[in-house]
Amino acid sequence: MQQGSKANWQVGTIFDIPLYIDSSWLLILALVTFANGVSWQQLYPGWLIGTAWVVGFVMALLLFASVLIHELGHSLVARSQGIKVNSITLFLFGGIASIDEEAKTPEHAFQVAIAGPAVSISLFFFLRLIAVFAAANSPAQVLLQSLGEVNLVLALFNLIPGLPLDGGQILKALVWKVTGNRLQGVRWAARVGQALGWIAVTVGLALAFLLGQISGLWITMLGWFGLRNAYTYERYTQLQEALIQLQAQDAMTRDFRVVKAEESLRQFADDYLLDTMRRSAYFAASEGRYRGLVDLDGLNTIERSQWDVQPVQAVVRSLQQIPTVRQDTPITEVIERLETERLPLITVLSPADAVAGIIDRGDTVKALAKKLNLPISEDDIRRIKEEGSYPTSLQLPAIARSVMADMIVSKPTPETSSH
Repeated sequence: MQQGSKANWQVGTIFDIPLYIDSSWLLILALVTFANGVSWQQLYPGWLIGTAWVVGFVMALLLFASVLIHELGHSLVARSQGIKVNSITLFLFGGIASIDEEAKTPEHAFQVAIAGPAVSISLFFFLRLIAVFAAANSPAQVLLQSLGEVNLVLALFNLIPGLPLDGGQILKALVWKVTGNRLQGVRWAARVGQALGWIAVTVGLALAFLLGQISGLWITMLGWFGLRNAYTYERYTQLQEALIQLQAQDAMTRDFRVVKAEESLRQFADDYLLDTMRRSAYFAASEGRYRGLVDLDGLNTIERSQWDVQPVQAVVRSLQQIPTVRQDTPITEVIERLETERLPLITVLSPADAVAGIIDRGDTVKALAKKLNLPISEDDIRRIKEEGSYPTSLQLPAIARSVMADMIVSKPTPETSSH
């Protein structure tokens, strides 16, 4: 699986990739140790007392290592494509490799997705091979055979063709290749994942409550986990599609003031800065033309004794000196510039080079919420504006970068001709 996750404990790094363990992994450690200890104690009564429990615990630790190697398969292939891998997290349902961005092509996406199951299947054959050389029914042989089977199950389970599983990533890559549209691939794989999730939940509940099988609860939990993540992928796709359709003019506001460039700094401060409850954007104008943005920090560079004689123009940054975009600029570019240049806001210019509006992070979120009917309140928007950062639950900068990368990849390469 290749989705981001908030980790609990960092236990080290491997190939310079931070490794985290979620607290839920301790449950797996206990369950695997207990289940194998009880089972092997009954199956192999000739083992020394306590051996089954020791081997069960070692099995749990090696399961940890197997899932880690599986995720390393994804991570190292992604890194070979120039994609940053932020972390690997092991948790209740397996592992997650947090990858910074999408693969650039469906072929690369397929390679990243198939790497994990390929590693697990390779481990299965390797472990079964060396198990042949161990004494029959010895703890070593039982451990190697069981671990091999677990890796096979891990590979086959992950090849189920629905997100968030690796099989869903493979399906996404195949649909992307056929349709030429990555978002279409995500949508197909997410919906298959949702269908499979509902089937797992239904079957699990039936096994648990109709047939009394405790394993049904585990199947239900797996199905619920798959459902949640499949819906997350679909929501992510909806955000990307909305961002593609939005431009700067859809998010900009007129939440700024126009002041006279020739009036004194004292008059400007008295009229606009003393009684205001919040800091606004001020543009200076004269002779019917915008002269630029008033640099409020520039006021501190001028002696107060000079405020009566110095005009506002003295602290104005021209439109050529401040960050600007056009009304038809894609909103993804606006978001990217706000983040990479660490801007509090960006100015939107009309075709006539007049100030048409301004955009900050709250404005981009508000435009997106309106487009998708998202339940984001005015208080939330106000908080985003004041804090100057996006909520962690809405990873707009990363989504915007992904959309921009898609647009670059999808642009046709100019054909060359010889005469």
